[in-house]
Amino acid sequence: MAKQTPIGTLGTGRRGISVLGWALRGAAAGAAGTTALNAVTYLDMVVRGRGSSSTPERTVEKLAEKAHVGIPGDEETRQNRVQGLGPMTGLAAGVGVGVAVGLVRAAGYRSQPLVGTLLTTLGVLVAANGPMTVLGITDPRSWSATDWASDVVPHVAYAAVVKTTMDAFDRA
Repeated sequence: MAKQTPIGTLGTGRRGISVLGWALRGAAAGAAGTTALNAVTYLDMVVRGRGSSSTPERTVEKLAEKAHVGIPGDEETRQNRVQGLGPMTGLAAGVGVGVAVGLVRAAGYRSQPLVGTLLTTLGVLVAANGPMTVLGITDPRSWSATDWASDVVPHVAYAAVVKTTMDAFDRA
C-alpha cells in the first residue's frame, strides 16, 4: 500500500511529487477529460442532428445578473461574449474537477478504475449541473431518459479519461 500524505501537506507526496504537482497533473487530466466530453457531445449532435444546449449561456447571464456584473457591448457584441463565456464555464468545471482529483491523489487516495471513474463522473456531474440547477436554469428531475443519456454519457467519457490519465501519471 502506498504511503499516505495528509491533505494540506505542502511538501511532497508519493514519489516526491508536491501537492502543487498533483494539482497541475489533475488540471491536465481535467483538460483532457473536457476534450473527450466535448468530442462525445459533438458526435451526439452530429448523429442525432440536435442543436447545442443554451444552458451554459443562460448560466452566464444568470450569474452576471446575480453578481450585478454587466456584460458590456451592444446587443450583438454582448451576445457574442455570452456565447464565448458559456463554454468557458464547462472548461472551468472540467479543469477544476481535474484539480480536485489531483489533490485527492496528493492525499494518497487511489481507487480501482471503475470506482474512480464513477466517483469522478459524479463529481463532474455535480460541478457541471449543480450551478445550473441551483440557479433554476434546469431541473434534472424533469429530464427524460434521452436527456439523461445525453448528459451522463459525455461525463462518463470525461471521467474515464481523467481516471486513465491520473493512473498513467502514477506509472510514470
